[in-house]
Amino acid sequence: MIFDKNANQSFYCYRRKNILFFLLFFLIFSASLPAQKLKTLLADGDKAFADNNFFSAAIYYNQAILQDSTDITIQYRYAEASRLNFDFTIADHWYAKVYKKDAQGKLYPECVFWIASIKKTQAKYKDAKKLFDKYAKKNKKKKDSYFVKKAIQEVAACDYAQLLVASPDKSVSIVHLDSTVNSKVSEYAPVQVNSLLYFSSLRDKKDADKKNKVSYNKIYTAVQDSLKWEKAIELDTLFNRQGIHNANTSFNANFTKVYITRCVQKNAQEFNCEIYSSDYKNGRWESLKKLPPEINAKGSTNTQPAIGFLGDDEVLFFASNRSGGEGKMDIWYSKIGKDGSYEKPVNAGKKVNTIDDEITPYYCTPCQELFFSSTWHKGLGGFDIFKSEYKNKELGEPKNLGLPFNSNLNDIYFSINSKKTEAFISSNRIGSFFEEKESCCNDIYMIKLPKPNVPPIQVDSTKIFVTQMKLLVPLTLYFHNDEPDKKTLAITTTKNYKKTYEDYAAMRELYKKEYSRGAKDIDKERADNDIDNLFDDSVNAGMQDLEKFAQLLLKVLNDSEKVTITMKGFCSPLASTDYNINLAKRRISSLRNYFMGYQNGVFVKYVDNPNKAEGSITFFNEDIGELKARPNVSDDYYDTKNSIYNPMAALERKIQIIAISTFSSNQ
Repeated sequence: MIFDKNANQSFYCYRRKNILFFLLFFLIFSASLPAQKLKTLLADGDKAFADNNFFSAAIYYNQAILQDSTDITIQYRYAEASRLNFDFTIADHWYAKVYKKDAQGKLYPECVFWIASIKKTQAKYKDAKKLFDKYAKKNKKKKDSYFVKKAIQEVAACDYAQLLVASPDKSVSIVHLDSTVNSKVSEYAPVQVNSLLYFSSLRDKKDADKKNKVSYNKIYTAVQDSLKWEKAIELDTLFNRQGIHNANTSFNANFTKVYITRCVQKNAQEFNCEIYSSDYKNGRWESLKKLPPEINAKGSTNTQPAIGFLGDDEVLFFASNRSGGEGKMDIWYSKIGKDGSYEKPVNAGKKVNTIDDEITPYYCTPCQELFFSSTWHKGLGGFDIFKSEYKNKELGEPKNLGLPFNSNLNDIYFSINSKKTEAFISSNRIGSFFEEKESCCNDIYMIKLPKPNVPPIQVDSTKIFVTQMKLLVPLTLYFHNDEPDKKTLAITTTKNYKKTYEDYAAMRELYKKEYSRGAKDIDKERADNDIDNLFDDSVNAGMQDLEKFAQLLLKVLNDSEKVTITMKGFCSPLASTDYNINLAKRRISSLRNYFMGYQNGVFVKYVDNPNKAEGSITFFNEDIGELKARPNVSDDYYDTKNSIYNPMAALERKIQIIAISTFSSNQ
């Protein structure tokens, strides 16, 4: 394949237009025939789905759902096809309906996982994190499952993504190349030699795969004249053989050898790819020749060639799903002998490769760094771009390039031009050109690189910790009814919020029993699920955030930061205002006690610390806020089901850290 199926919008963008008219005509016509049954639409959709033709499958399922929009099976099939066809809004809508009906996940256990994935593509990282965490905890017994491992990884990735969003590289500017290079279908694999940009595209409508209804990929060039680009032209048949996909141009160090990939399409998403090369001799390029079996291993796809030097050794990097790897697509490399032979390829290692996909390698020889894209390492979207330094004869831990190199969608094919002045990527981020929907297709973007003599910006770890703290705000904490210290007008308590939380968390089953009282079958399942959501998404999540906040707070105080923490309590309008105001103050008091007791009182010395050279904490309490009455929340003392155990009532019993501010003692 040319690149992994998760980023493979390329082939959809053109095929959609080619087959849309036929399918719509067929479906409109067939819908008028009495013999056309729902069963036939589903069968046709299933057949298209099995062939990885998710665009066609989505159209069939859409017609089926117009006939029966209540069938959970059709809803889920339509959501799946839409997600795989990059129609994330439609997928999100129908997954949500399935999730509401199948509250316990008995029919479709991965539904919540896919909703979380879509939230991440929408850059809704907090929402995505909660759902990934919910899936991981509910399925913790399946610890060896790919989905559980992925969900745990994505919980950490969502935290990291928020940090990246809060700290973009403002010294780097990115330019979306105009229509002289980009089109409404996909452009990718950019490589610039002097002023000439090589890239791949599906824009040639004359040479098409009729079976799969898609144009064949071709290699194009565009000349950069100052900041302008001349209109792209297609390379000749030496590079662009008819009736096959041609892509992924790469050159050796002195530009006397070129590598490309040629692929045969198996179905709508899968390819068999092989790497070819050509030598520049006597003023012209020779015919392309397929690389030997060491590179083009039988039964696997081998693609995306890139040349670099590991020390003094010339190396061919490429992506492959051959056996012996860490997961799906992996990065491999082969040393090239002085005679042009290729040694047995070596896997780039466990630090680079994972159980997911690693693709589009590019090696920067002067900086001794491997750039690649991955769907596993912690990032902002689907594929993010990472770099791994080659040191002590091994590739190190990958580092995310951050914004603006990466986005909440797919970012692939990083390369640096021959002058080392600009980098290029391919991305389907918002703003890329498209025919029918956003994010369907990849475009080429250019990034201005800083001058080589400019020293790298030093990372301020304290600033990062402060940013992480601020991302946790507002931090909401929840309480059981009339806790802490029932039936008192006191405004302080000796109780620590951690103990209050532990007592509350232990009441989950009691809440289920009381809230589901009188309910049966599906209604009881839904009531139990509502309680699970209350404890997982609110009560437990709040405590987890508080623990993380405290860990970060200690780090910044040790770095002599002055920290002001603003807290606020809330009271319900459904009971005595005076009583509830005092209760809210007791709850704030329990949170302050939590900080005072943290790690045997490690924070005590920092509270209102007068030493200007050291860190300090100042607590500030904002006025108590009154909550608006929620529907179905009762103030009837005897209706405990709705006044105490109803999740809506429970969500009113809260306090928040609503703001933090910091000032460095070193400033």
